[in-house]
Amino acid sequence: MKTAPKAVPAPSAEALRLDAALRLLQRAGHDLGDGPRDTAWLQRMLDALCDLSSRDPLTGLANRRQFEVALERECDRVARSGESALVLLLDIDHFKRVNDAHGHGAGDLVLQAVARCLQGCVRPMDTVARYGGEEFAVVLPNCPPAFARTVAERVRRQIAALQITVGAGAELQITVSVGGAFAPPWVRSSARLWTERADAQLYRAKADGRNRICLEPQAVSLVSAEEKGLLFAATAPAVLDADVLHPEPT
Repeated sequence: MKTAPKAVPAPSAEALRLDAALRLLQRAGHDLGDGPRDTAWLQRMLDALCDLSSRDPLTGLANRRQFEVALERECDRVARSGESALVLLLDIDHFKRVNDAHGHGAGDLVLQAVARCLQGCVRPMDTVARYGGEEFAVVLPNCPPAFARTVAERVRRQIAALQITVGAGAELQITVSVGGAFAPPWVRSSARLWTERADAQLYRAKADGRNRICLEPQAVSLVSAEEKGLLFAATAPAVLDADVLHPEPT
């Protein structure tokens, strides 16, 4: 009499999720090795997943979510220390023409080339991100106002000098428009308000003809009404008195 084969237990939900995570990491090029699945192995997997969730899959740069985390952290540091910090927003000029004329594969090559160039233009301490579509962003901590235009111009010039090979040996040259703004020192601001200032400068650069940089004219930005509210939110009413903030000379 034949005995029925033993039923193989179905994998648990936990095992299924783990296998899915491993497949995701393998597709992204993360190799966790063949060692035992102990605590150290699990930690490596968690670290790899965290890194994967913070990166743009096409360029390898920080994604927008990770960039906004870096901006908030830098806002807090500038408010405490008063040191200068610059954010640059860059937009590839006429990027739609690249996709229309050469296909989206060529557009991807352009984005990757710009990403590599940006990383080579800045310091290891700076954060470079793909902000969305054909737009990139850089936050530069401890960037004195005297150096801001030099840094932004170097980025613009080196991207304009790229020779990007696409398709059947065709070479493309592209340009970028750049807008920049400083975080207001000693002021409690936010990532959103800071990037709005940089975005206004980027709009100016594009409106003025593209392939150029526009920076806020002053390192100490004008403080908006919203930032004044943030600044004085936890301040005693007496401190808000105009005579206390700006006393008459004796």
